[in-house]
Amino acid sequence: MRNVNQWSVLSVFTILLIACGAPSEEEVGVAEPPAITIEDVEIIPREALLGNPERFRGRISPDGTMVSFLAPIEGVQNVWVAPVEEIESARAITNDTLRGIGVYHWAEDGEHILYLQDQGGNENWQVHAVNVTTADDRNLTPLEGVQAQIVATSFEHPEELLVGLNDRDERWHDIHRLNIATGEKTLIEKNEGMAGYVADTALDLRLAYKNTPDGGSELYRQDDQGAWEAFLTIPADDALTTQFISVASNGKTAYGIDSRGRDTAALVAMDIPTGEIEILGSDDRADVQEVLTHPETGEVLAYGVNYTQLEWIPVTDEVAADLETISRQIKGDVLILGQTRANDRWILYSDQPDAPGQYYLYDRGLQEVQLLFNTRPALDGYRLAPATAHVIPARDGLDLVSYLTLPAWSDSDGDGIPNEPVPMVLLVHGGPWGRDTYGFSGMVQMLANRGYAVLQVNFRSSTGFGKGFINAGDLQWGRAMHDDLIDAVDWATAEGIAQEDKVAIMGGSYGGYATLAGLAFTPERFAAGVDIVGPSNLETLLASIPPYWTSMLEIFAKRVGDPRTEGGQALLRERSPLSEVDQISKPLLIGQGANDPRVKQAEADQIVAAMKGKELPVTYVLYPDEGHGFQRPENNLSFYAVTDAFLAEQLGGRYEPIAEGGFAGSSIQVPEGADLVPGLSEAMDQMQESGEAE
Repeated sequence: MRNVNQWSVLSVFTILLIACGAPSEEEVGVAEPPAITIEDVEIIPREALLGNPERFRGRISPDGTMVSFLAPIEGVQNVWVAPVEEIESARAITNDTLRGIGVYHWAEDGEHILYLQDQGGNENWQVHAVNVTTADDRNLTPLEGVQAQIVATSFEHPEELLVGLNDRDERWHDIHRLNIATGEKTLIEKNEGMAGYVADTALDLRLAYKNTPDGGSELYRQDDQGAWEAFLTIPADDALTTQFISVASNGKTAYGIDSRGRDTAALVAMDIPTGEIEILGSDDRADVQEVLTHPETGEVLAYGVNYTQLEWIPVTDEVAADLETISRQIKGDVLILGQTRANDRWILYSDQPDAPGQYYLYDRGLQEVQLLFNTRPALDGYRLAPATAHVIPARDGLDLVSYLTLPAWSDSDGDGIPNEPVPMVLLVHGGPWGRDTYGFSGMVQMLANRGYAVLQVNFRSSTGFGKGFINAGDLQWGRAMHDDLIDAVDWATAEGIAQEDKVAIMGGSYGGYATLAGLAFTPERFAAGVDIVGPSNLETLLASIPPYWTSMLEIFAKRVGDPRTEGGQALLRERSPLSEVDQISKPLLIGQGANDPRVKQAEADQIVAAMKGKELPVTYVLYPDEGHGFQRPENNLSFYAVTDAFLAEQLGGRYEPIAEGGFAGSSIQVPEGADLVPGLSEAMDQMQESGEAE
C-alpha cells in the first residue's frame, strides 16, 4: 500500500474513461483504414525510449507555488525547480555529475529538497538537503558504509525529519531526529530488532514491527511508561498483505491494509489504544494498494485497487468531484504524485502503454487540469504499440493477470491477436513480490518495435491479488512459479500469438532468476535468455544478503527455502539454475553490476564460469560502477544496445545496430562472449582504441 504523505511512496489511482456514443463507420460512410505494414513503422532509436527522459518525477512544493522535476545536465539527472506558472524558467539546484539523482522529495519547510544518493549502486544511501533558493547542497548523513533511511517528515515540524541509521549495528536502523538546517541529530530510538517504525505527524513513534520466527510479525505500541508492547499478531500467511503505514494527526488512528480473516487486503482504520479495526473499503478481486489521505489530518479520502487496471474509489465525498473532473480531461491511468499542504493542488501523471507519461497540475478550486510537461517528446511522431490485458488460466486453476503488447503492424483487426504468430519475449518482473501493471514501458516498446510480442505475466507470488495468490508461491521458485510462466507461453502459442520455436525469456532480479531457470529447467521451451542481475545459486544468494535485511531472513526461509536446515539446503540446491547448468543449450546474455548488494557479482560469475567450462554459449556484460540494475544512462543504453542485437540474432527481429562510439561514457566490460553478439566485439575494440575500456 502506498500513501502520498509517506517518504518515497506515491499514491496511485486509475480513472476509467466513459466512452461517448458515436456513429458507426457504416453510418458515416468511412472506409476502413489501410493495413499497417512493417515498412510503415520506423525503428525507434533506443535513446528516445531508454535514455534520460527530458523531464520526469514532477513534484509540487507544500505551498503550491513551485514545481520540481528531474532533468539531465550533460546527461546526468538533477533536480530542477520553477514557479508553477513559469515552468520554462526552471533552473537546476543540484549538480550531480556521476550517477544522477533518483529518489527526492520536498521538505515540509518548502525551502529544501531532500534526496538520497549512494556510491556506485551500493545502496548505502546518504540524505542530502539542498536549499531551493541558494542551491546550497548539504550531506546530512555523511557516514561511510552506513545506510540512511528517511522514516518520516511532518508539516508540524517542517524543519526536522526522522532518519534511520545502521551505524551502531549494521543489522538495525536506530531512529534519529534530524534538523535539516543544522544537520544536528538526536537519537530517539535504539533499535534492538524492530523491522520498521511508523510515526505520527508530531514525529513521535507510534507503531513498530518485529518479524517472528515463523515468517509472520508482531505489531507493537508504546505503553504508559513508553516501553514497546506487542498487541497484534500478523500470521505468516498475512505477512505480505497486512501492514500499517500511517498514523493520523490525532496520534491514535492508524491506517493500513489487513488480510486477516479474508483473502484480499482491505483498507482499515485501527484505534491504536484498543486495537479495534474498522474496514473502510475492499475488493474481492484484488488488494487495496493505493491510498489518498489528507496532507494534514491524515484522514483517508479514497483508495485504489488494481486487478487488470487501477480503479479509484472515494471514501468521502470530498474528492469524488475531483476524480470525475480528472477522468474527463486526462487519458489513461492517473497517478496522484503529490499534494499541497492545503490539498488544493495536486501533481498528476497519466500512464498508458502506447504513450510516454505526461505530468499535470490540477487545481481543485477551479476544477482545472494544466499540462506541465511530456516526459519523452522525442517519441512524438513514432508509432507506439498498445497493450491488452488477459487473464490466463494456470494449470491448477489460478488466474494469471497478464499484459500482451504486439508489434504495431501485426494486428490488422485490432483484436489483440496477431495476423500470424510472431517471435515473442516473455518479460518477467522482479521481486518476486511485485507485479506488472498497465502502463508505459520503454523496454516493452523497444521489443515490440523490433517485431516481438511481449508477454508480461503476474505469476503466483505476485502482489495485489490476495494472500492466497502470494502464498501459492511459497517454496515454489523454479517449480509452480515457473510453471505459471510456461502455462502462459503455452497459451500464447495455442492462441496463435507466438512462434513456438522463437520465444525468449528475459527479466531482472527475480526475473533474471526466472530466465536462468527457464534455460536450465525447461531448455526446450526457449530460444534464448537475457538475465539482468539474477541469482544463479539460491544457497549463496541467501548466504550473502545485506546485513540490514536480517529482519527478512524468516520471510526468505518460509517463502524461498531455509538455509539453516538440511532439507532447506537441499531444496535451495535443487531450485538453483547452477545445479542444472549442463542442461542449458540456448544462448544466454547476462548483465551484472559489480557493486550489487542484493544479488552479488558472484551469482553471475558462478554460472558464467560453469557455462564456459562446458563450452555453452554465454555473453557476460559487467559494470564496475553499478549495483542492482543500471542507473547511469550510458550504461543502461549500452546494455540494451547489446540486448537489441542479441535478440535480433536469436529471434530474427530487426534492431538498431551498435553505432560507432555507441558506448562512449559507459563503463561496460565484456569478460565473455563478445563475439556472439553482432557488433559487440567491434564496439569494445573501439573503446579499447579510444582508451575508454578498462
